[in-house]
Amino acid sequence: MAQNPNTPQKGSEGFLKKLINGPWFWPGAALVIMLAFLMASFFTQPSRQVDTNVGLQLLNDHQVKSAKIYDGDQRVELQLKDDYKKGNDNYGKSVRFYYVQPRGDEVAKAMESAELESYTDQPVEHSFLGSLMSLLLPILLFGVLFWFLMGRVGGGSSVMSFSKSRAKKFTKDKPEVRFSDVAGVDEALAELEEVREFLAEPEKFTRLGAKIPKGVLLYGPPGTGKTLLAKAVAGEAGVPFYSISGSDFVEMFVGVGASRVRDLFKEAKSDPAAIVFVDEIDAVGRRRGVGMGGGNDEREQTLNQLLVEMDGFDGNSNVIVIAATNRPDVLDPALLRPGRFDRQIGVDAPDMQGREHILRVHAAGKPIANTVDLAQVAKRTPGFTGADLANVMNEAALLTARDNGNVIDDRAIDEAIDRVMAGPQRSSRIMNEHERKVTAYHEGGHALVAAALRNSAPVTKITILPRGRALGYTMVMPQDDKYSTTRHELLDQMAYAMGGRAAEEIVFHDPSTGASNDIQKATDTARKMVTDYGMSAVIGSVKLGGEDTEPFLGGGGASARNYSDATAAKVDAEIRALLEQAHDEAFQILLENRDILDRLAFALLEKETLLENEIAEIFKDVRKRPEREHWYSKPTRERTDIPPVKAPSELAKEAEKSEEAPAEAPTVPVAPAAPAQQVPVAPTQPLPPQAPLTNPDADPTVAMPTQQYPNYPAPPAQRPESGTPNQNGAENERG
Repeated sequence: MAQNPNTPQKGSEGFLKKLINGPWFWPGAALVIMLAFLMASFFTQPSRQVDTNVGLQLLNDHQVKSAKIYDGDQRVELQLKDDYKKGNDNYGKSVRFYYVQPRGDEVAKAMESAELESYTDQPVEHSFLGSLMSLLLPILLFGVLFWFLMGRVGGGSSVMSFSKSRAKKFTKDKPEVRFSDVAGVDEALAELEEVREFLAEPEKFTRLGAKIPKGVLLYGPPGTGKTLLAKAVAGEAGVPFYSISGSDFVEMFVGVGASRVRDLFKEAKSDPAAIVFVDEIDAVGRRRGVGMGGGNDEREQTLNQLLVEMDGFDGNSNVIVIAATNRPDVLDPALLRPGRFDRQIGVDAPDMQGREHILRVHAAGKPIANTVDLAQVAKRTPGFTGADLANVMNEAALLTARDNGNVIDDRAIDEAIDRVMAGPQRSSRIMNEHERKVTAYHEGGHALVAAALRNSAPVTKITILPRGRALGYTMVMPQDDKYSTTRHELLDQMAYAMGGRAAEEIVFHDPSTGASNDIQKATDTARKMVTDYGMSAVIGSVKLGGEDTEPFLGGGGASARNYSDATAAKVDAEIRALLEQAHDEAFQILLENRDILDRLAFALLEKETLLENEIAEIFKDVRKRPEREHWYSKPTRERTDIPPVKAPSELAKEAEKSEEAPAEAPTVPVAPAAPAQQVPVAPTQPLPPQAPLTNPDADPTVAMPTQQYPNYPAPPAQRPESGTPNQNGAENERG
């Protein structure tokens, strides 16, 4: 159907309405009007200006008909008898000139002798327009500047709404994330499911006297799914859901943060029930009393208002606050007490089963090859968070599309895992043959030491292809998820880390800088063993170094030293001894298995990447190190060989094996033995009291070990390993 040309366009009407209602229309209109007045006053000047000498000459020549003198402005307006011309320029009959104060008498005499028809000595009269402009101009300029600043601060919204809450309100239809879309965090889901159930069926809890929790704090490392859990609550709750970031509260103006908190809770309380989600609450909820800046004071005011709204004198029972942070250690204690955040739920990296569930969630809707086993993928990704696993599946899909494939296969997933862990492969970095050989022996040293040790995880992959900032890397992968690490495992980790440097020394007699990252990891592990884990016989089971303290206006990370210089020297000596022990052990392992090291390096130079089955074939003849000796934190303590009790699961397995074993031949009955006579035994005499032993060096009767490393009962062949212990997998790279 044709449109009537006389009908106004709806699009133009909407544009004009949006323009008029926009924040810049009225300031712009005022500025245009002001400029119009200024231009009009500039172009409607009644007379033209001439020099002072010219004006006096006109008076002396009797060419002036009438004159007005303005004392305040030191200005003289002349009406001439004829037009004044200067060259080809006609000034007309109205001219003016200005004079300085010393020439005032000369101007007065010229006026008297000019035989004027009329003469007026007139005071200065300021026009209403000029006065109005001089008053409005500064106000308009400051108003426009203020409007601009508030538009920047408030995201372009109305100027008077800067104290309003920036929270976004969601209904049950948006977002579309549900609890079924979240995997790997079953405990957190159960807690939040109870919150949803409380809002849906409060009678189920109130009849038992239960009260709705005021707040739920989700904390954990980045990428574990805290915000995703909040989105799932928003989709499942069935009540209004308000989402805001902690940084949205505090702005550049004093009092804005507290005002926004009040407005947020006022809006939430207007609903029968509501959930408020504050993401990154550490931006506003940091511990008070740190720093003296004005911005910090404004943040504290905002925090105080948040504390009052959550559990103040005017309590509320229809609003639940859910907050997320990856820095729970810096939050104010008043924020964490019961009555505010009643529940504090840790959201950690998922275990193997959780990783498999997450992979299945992100694999839904993607064409996955039948040969892909997501359980094995979960086993190869220890320590990965939910965000990492989502990135793995997305990278695999992108790699498949790049190769014009139709299904995502194992090759794409393996490459995606490597990209997430170590970065993309750098095919443009071409190494010469000597560097490739150094890298092959370096990574082979790591792998061979790990294979020879008794407490190290199996090696699953070795590559000398440059990836990210590394020239190659070796990956060891535990069979199961681990949540703690023993001293023997830490020693193995340190020896494993020093394997690359030891291989370079043995083969090339000239180590490279590629072991810098390995040395750093080994040093960190040794320092933690001495200062944090109490695994030094000299230092003892002591925690050295204070807790992480919050620097001035900062966010933690500094640790105060709470021990003497003499103890610090002992700590340094113990760390050095551990590192030397690890280095010696790796060196000895590689010397004993030099033939296998050469075989491994040749395979790496030929294939560049070796997988688990190929590595196992090369390592089938590895000479294993003996088991480490038992370690006691103090040599004088009594040693015992009594084993631990067997768990019920172990007893059940033994019972199954005994049932499966063949029946034994019947035995000949034997007459019972006569009861043995009881021989009286004299009571044990107590040992004489001994003075307490504080240090082996202080008691000359204590026999000290004679080995090279007296503080470590294990011989030097048993070595620590590198880096902060990664209980779910380790990776050493040469960069």
